[in-house]
This record gives sequence, C-alpha cells and structure tokens, in this order.
Amino acid sequence: MDPKTTAVVLIEFQNDFTSEGGTLHDAVKGVMAQNNMLANAVELATQARELGAIVIHAPISFAEGYPELPTEPYGILKGVVDSNSFRKGTWGAQIIDIMTPHAGDLVVEGKRGLCGFASTNLDFILRQRGIKTVALAGFLTNCCVESTMRTAYELGYNVITLTNCTATLSPEEQAMATTKDFPMFSRPMTHDEFLAVLGGGEVVAAAGRGYEA
Repeated sequence: MDPKTTAVVLIEFQNDFTSEGGTLHDAVKGVMAQNNMLANAVELATQARELGAIVIHAPISFAEGYPELPTEPYGILKGVVDSNSFRKGTWGAQIIDIMTPHAGDLVVEGKRGLCGFASTNLDFILRQRGIKTVALAGFLTNCCVESTMRTAYELGYNVITLTNCTATLSPEEQAMATTKDFPMFSRPMTHDEFLAVLGGGEVVAAAGRGYEA
C-alpha cells in the first residue's frame, strides 16, 4: 500500500455525534467507548499524515429547516430532522476540535445523505489526487460508513474499513456490520493493522485475512 495513493476518509466526526451535549451523542457513546473509537481515530489521522497519506473529512450539514430533504423524510434522515441535528453554522455541525482539519487535509463539500460520494465532490478529489486506496472511519458504522464503503467498492477503489474507528447505535449492530457486511465490500482492519501496512509492513492479519503491502 502506497501512502501517496491512499486516503483516509473521516465521516461525520461532528459534535452532534462525538461530544457530550450533541443531539445524537447518547445514541453512540456506548459503542464509541467500547471501541476507544475517538482516540483511535485521532491516532489514525495523525500517523496517516506522518506516513504521507491524505486525510479527507466528510461532514454532513443542512440549512435551517432541512430544505434539502423531502418534506416528509423517513428512516435515518427523519431521525436527523426530528433531533434537529447537523444544522449549518451550529456547534453540533462543527467537526470536533481534536479532529480539526490540518493544513493539507481536504474537506468534502455537499454531503446531504448517507453515501459520502452522493451529492459530493469526493470521487473527483480522489481521482484528481490519484488515490487508489480508501480507508474509512466514522459514523454510523452500518449507515454512512457502510454506504460509502459499498460505493467505493463499486467505483473500483481498494477499500479498507477501520473497525475500531467506527461507531453505531449498539454493540450488536457494530458487530454485525464489521464482521458480516464489511468483509463483503472491503478489507476490514483495526487502525493499528492499517497503519502497519501503510508504513511498509509486509503482511498483517486483517480480520483473519492476510494483506500484502
């Protein structure tokens, strides 16, 4: 794996998910704590930059009143509206301070739904930078991370999912996504396994599978 053609995509590390007082934090804080998710993600981003990979942030946000969504949203997006989450210009929509983009990082524009590619410039950014490998972290494991993973797989990228840098609503959903769904469309790894390969390790065990650098 060549760091120069690798991007780490950080999905929705925003206060409404990550921080006490965030509208959705109570729903995910249990799995975050179980995974040591936030500390792992900070270490992931820091070391990936040092190794020469690009770090890309993919926040979601909506104008006041959610005019970008249907008048009668349903499913996960109804939950966003009902909880008054990710409103532009609010603290809740801001990227958590410890994940503030660094010089050289990129921020995806236009995320309004689940997939990080839909309605954004993510694919354009990746292709312009010659990226071949995409490593995904963030929220929710079985929603936006999984949707982005599936599209990246279909678009022909080499997809890594970082199992201990993701979180969702329950341990059961986390386990199902990372052990059953992720292996179908990606190479699941912990952040340590990924960083070892990115740093030139020859072979690591990734969720029971060998991966050659």
